[in-house]
Amino acid sequence: MTGDTHRYEALRRPGTPDGDRPAGLVPQQAPTPLGRLVATVERLRREVLEAQAAADGRALVELAKGILIGQLNCTPAAAARQLDVLCRESGMSPLELAADIVNQASRDHVSAIAAEFVERTGTDAGTDTGTGMDAGTGSGTGGPDPAGRRSTVAVRLRTAESGVLAVSADTQAVAESLLTNALGPLGAVAVAVWTAEPDGSLALAGHAGFPPREAVRWRHVPPGVSTVARLALAERRLVTLADLDREGLPSIGRAEWPGGGRMAVPTGTGGRIQGVLEICWPRPLEPQAPPIERQVEALAELCARTMDAAPPHDPGAADAVLPDVAELIDLAEGLQDPAVVLTPVLDSEGRLADFRIRHTGSRFVDPVGRPRGDVNGALLLEAYPLAAGESGLFDIIERVHATGEPFRAERMSLTALVDQIPLTSVADISVSRHGSAVLLIWRIQDETARLANLLQHAQRLGRIGGFEENLLTGETTWNAQLYALHGLPPTAPPVRLRELPGYAHPDDSAAVGRFLRAVLRHRRPASVNLRLRRSDGITRHIRVIAEPVLDADQRLHAVRGAYQDISAQHWTEVALAATRDQLAHTEAESAERNRLALQLQHAIMPATPPAIEAPGLRVAVRYRPAEIEALVGGDWYDSVVLPSGLIMLSVGDVAGHGIEAATGMVVLRNALRGLAVTGAGPAQLLSWLNTVTHHLAKHVTATAVCGLFDPRTRVMRWARAGHLPPVLVRGGEAEAFPLIEGLLLGALPDVAYVEREVQLEPGDTLLMYTDGLVERRDSSVQESLGHLVRAAATADGDLDGQLDRLLAESRSDTDDDTCVIGIRVG
Repeated sequence: MTGDTHRYEALRRPGTPDGDRPAGLVPQQAPTPLGRLVATVERLRREVLEAQAAADGRALVELAKGILIGQLNCTPAAAARQLDVLCRESGMSPLELAADIVNQASRDHVSAIAAEFVERTGTDAGTDTGTGMDAGTGSGTGGPDPAGRRSTVAVRLRTAESGVLAVSADTQAVAESLLTNALGPLGAVAVAVWTAEPDGSLALAGHAGFPPREAVRWRHVPPGVSTVARLALAERRLVTLADLDREGLPSIGRAEWPGGGRMAVPTGTGGRIQGVLEICWPRPLEPQAPPIERQVEALAELCARTMDAAPPHDPGAADAVLPDVAELIDLAEGLQDPAVVLTPVLDSEGRLADFRIRHTGSRFVDPVGRPRGDVNGALLLEAYPLAAGESGLFDIIERVHATGEPFRAERMSLTALVDQIPLTSVADISVSRHGSAVLLIWRIQDETARLANLLQHAQRLGRIGGFEENLLTGETTWNAQLYALHGLPPTAPPVRLRELPGYAHPDDSAAVGRFLRAVLRHRRPASVNLRLRRSDGITRHIRVIAEPVLDADQRLHAVRGAYQDISAQHWTEVALAATRDQLAHTEAESAERNRLALQLQHAIMPATPPAIEAPGLRVAVRYRPAEIEALVGGDWYDSVVLPSGLIMLSVGDVAGHGIEAATGMVVLRNALRGLAVTGAGPAQLLSWLNTVTHHLAKHVTATAVCGLFDPRTRVMRWARAGHLPPVLVRGGEAEAFPLIEGLLLGALPDVAYVEREVQLEPGDTLLMYTDGLVERRDSSVQESLGHLVRAAATADGDLDGQLDRLLAESRSDTDDDTCVIGIRVG
């Protein structure tokens, strides 16, 4: 059909008759009957649209004539002549002049939109942001004439208003008029008018520019589906989407213009939202200027007038009864819950200001105890001023009234003022819109029911089931939790108290008998723990508590009590007892190991052994064990005169604490003493001792210092394996030996150590020690070593007193073993 239309237009084009066709053109075939029919339909469609636009324009001109008749008190013919004269004198078209006349006479919202546009655009070119179209003419060639822009904006809006009001009963015609008269010049290609249904769905009431098949697909949008219109409805404001494809929201026409821009604005009057006006652009939409958004909002207001079938509301008639309120009052009276019927109260500009309490149901309960008469007929915010506060009740009612979407909430806090004192109650809330009125239902939670509900939850969480047994009638009452504890269905007969021994473990029969005698014979409260054997084969540990109920004559009338499932508690106690036994056994083993380690340590190295006297040398030792037995470590010292006449001096420290460290210390100390008999030097001795540590002492590492002193020459040869160096005190000054290389024992299988010689002089004091003497948690090793050097320099007197003073002034805080060897050269 499209090809036939093109051929028909080419044949009828002026200046190109059949016999005078331009050179190079292929001769067109004669039009087919179908092509003529298509062209005729297209021509008639254009003529209808042009006629509608002309009718809209004529309506605006006729409105302006009517204003002139009223202002000049003249005849219609005189008004028409006056309009022609004004057009010639001003150089404006009849539509532009008519729009100006209507704006000056009405001073309404449309007039304000046109004035705001001129004020905001000033003397700029006035192009519509993001559309490329002139804000005044829609041609893209607009100039800096503010009056012209005001006129053409007013023409578009007034023409659209005339067209909308002329076809107000037909939403489809309204959509077409909006697109043709106002939105098309802004670059829009399609318009959709959505109606918000009471169930939360959206219905396509009118559309223009969209393909018919697309409109059929989108005739109904179920509740909860996120669309562009739904977004505007939820936010209750104009929403602009620059790129529909990028936003990812579905909507009508997305397949035709996937990257196009969208505008959606809610339409409504009197605080109610009847629907949404959605506008489609074919290309991405730049941020729109406020005047453009105000024009769109004005068009949405025009659209809302056609969607609201109710008569205009008179703000002054506050007590008028709306047509749909009477039926809602009848509905409220038929409800079992307290109900309140609210109607909107609008201000002079038609905006929602408050709600009036039109009716309170016969079962109405005020949260603060006021009678119905004090509330009926009052404004909502006057009767309950705190509804606009933290609870947000007024906002909820306003939203339901605007959108029609019902609201439900449980245990909502309501606060009311009584003598300026806020009182809060808890209620279940339900709010729904019916026509122009709102039905509010609140159920104040009864305190007795609330406490019973809390008790039921407490019994469920505590696995407690209650019972009451009437001993006169034999009737026994159980709650649902007690059936669950017994593993019985709710239809099963309850187990009477006298039948309890048949359900208990035989080993508990004596305890159950004493319990029953105490309650039934001696009439005093009692409790018993038993193993309950259920019919499903499961055994539960149960505590039964019961008390007698006596009548006025002090006779036993009934027994009431509770069963509590203590299975988890029982097994927890069993596990706890086993854990305590295991812990006690572990503590005993640990104490025994520590005792053995301490005995072993004290047997090998007493705290104050006797001083060693050798030719030209005196050796004194101080050993301080750890303050905590569990921290018994592996520090050792040794001084022995070798067959060669040399004196071996050594200190060491095995890493760790406990029996493993103590036994490791014994192995290394005895190994070093045995190796020293070979006559090897200190470096070789440490190398052999490293091999012993790595291969024979499993999982042991240690540090050590070994020295060989020759009494004849007073020369000390020494080597170290990761240990702190000895300190030499001479002439009132102290100094640590320079550090030499030496890896700790046991780290690697083969290590070569370095040894050095020091010439000692008579009167010198040499100190060899373990890290327990100097180590601190808050200081570095170098700082601690410096403190020891300073303390050694000030220590005077005999060798024993010097060592005792060093131990007393030690700043160590690691609670580790401490060993000090003092060597005084004679």
